[in-house]
Amino acid sequence: MSILGALPEGLVCRPIEEGDLEDVIACLGRGFPDRPPEHWRDALARMGARPPVDDLPRYGYALASAGRIVGVMLTLFFRHSDAGGEPVRCNLSSWAVDEDFRAYAGKLIMTAMRRRDVTYLSITPAPVTLKVTEALRFKRFADGQQIFAPILSRAGWGMRVVQARPGMAELDGLTQSERFILLEHAALGCDALICLEEDGAAHPFVFKARRVLRGLVPCSQVIYCRSHEDLGRCAGALGRHLLRRGRMFGLVDACAPVPGLVGRYFAGVGPKYAKGPNPPWPGDLAFTEFVVFNS
Repeated sequence: MSILGALPEGLVCRPIEEGDLEDVIACLGRGFPDRPPEHWRDALARMGARPPVDDLPRYGYALASAGRIVGVMLTLFFRHSDAGGEPVRCNLSSWAVDEDFRAYAGKLIMTAMRRRDVTYLSITPAPVTLKVTEALRFKRFADGQQIFAPILSRAGWGMRVVQARPGMAELDGLTQSERFILLEHAALGCDALICLEEDGAAHPFVFKARRVLRGLVPCSQVIYCRSHEDLGRCAGALGRHLLRRGRMFGLVDACAPVPGLVGRYFAGVGPKYAKGPNPPWPGDLAFTEFVVFNS
């Protein structure tokens, strides 16, 4: 049972500080023993390299008992643009609390979710936390996932795909927010692509290389697209580009089979949740742990 009232003497919930990072890594290692310390060290380094959002924590929150870190929740705050007026989202991630302090685990998530103007995401909820997630009134924005072979979709003749790079003329057909998303994700190691039609219309896409089916099959996970309609329209052209990189299959979050994609939809696989005024649509995982943690 989680205790949400005042913490006992000697136990505090506070933002993670730079000097805490090695203790945070140790706590996360206890909570996620299948992840090596290097995974968390790299994840925190990539979080630290991202620009801060307002006065919000760079890394997240910690439970500390007599100066020792006994609980952690990482928080990735981000905007879809570098403009200050953009809505803020926060990917809540990697919730780990030592066994002796789990009665106070709820204090971490309630502290992290104090801002009502922020939309909070839970995109990799562990099965044991699903009841907590739903009790906190998170709503699913993706019910499942579709694996697809874009090369088998409609050919999309007349379309061409280019890799986004700073200063290229093809970026002019996108919004400021879309340009920001593509260039930032390219710098983070993603495939940031622009699909161009003969009439000059431009469609932005971000893919992340990963392996599925127990790590045996390489694929491209959709990190950002305007809509499933855009993805289905451009799938053939994208498929030709991705196949040259050795990736025949794609993976996208969805709530039902996506028209225009040749593949199979798996209901209930990889559900994703949001709470707040600006929930994403399926197919928008921009700036989340999938990218920043490089996992």
